[in-house]
Amino acid sequence: MTPETVGPLSRLVDVGRVPPRGQEVQVVATAEECVALAKDFGLPAIQSLLGIYQLKTSAKGINVTGLVKASITQICVTTLEPFDSIIEEEVEVDFAESSGMPAEPPTDINEYNPPDEIVNGQIDLGALTAEFLALGLDPYPRKPGIDFSYQDPADEKDSPFAALGKLKGGE
Repeated sequence: MTPETVGPLSRLVDVGRVPPRGQEVQVVATAEECVALAKDFGLPAIQSLLGIYQLKTSAKGINVTGLVKASITQICVTTLEPFDSIIEEEVEVDFAESSGMPAEPPTDINEYNPPDEIVNGQIDLGALTAEFLALGLDPYPRKPGIDFSYQDPADEKDSPFAALGKLKGGE
């Protein structure tokens, strides 16, 4: 597993070194990583990206909880103007060795949330940080205070459609 295969942000953690009482790990993206992630996600900029995690061992593997915080610049879908926003996403993910994963999901698929795989004894908290940033992005971002309201052109008296309506009504 190399940074080229998982994306521009990679922080590998050896799960064998996580103490039984747990461990806190922070992932802070560098300026270069922020630029590369912004390009990947189609954003004008990512000013900062931080993942704060608590790792705990479990019978099945590792449980990761925490928070991803980012300061980003997005483009408003209504005005096409850039604007800054803050993203905060809570994280809770289980990791397990592939040998410890069930062969088949339970019969009620809605209750089954398979763990992510531990690869070569490691988990990538950088990739996890980027994934939860992506999950927190609004697919249709709007600049604060901007509201898109559709106005029917037929309601406008001075619209070209109003003039066409008069012609049609005069037949």
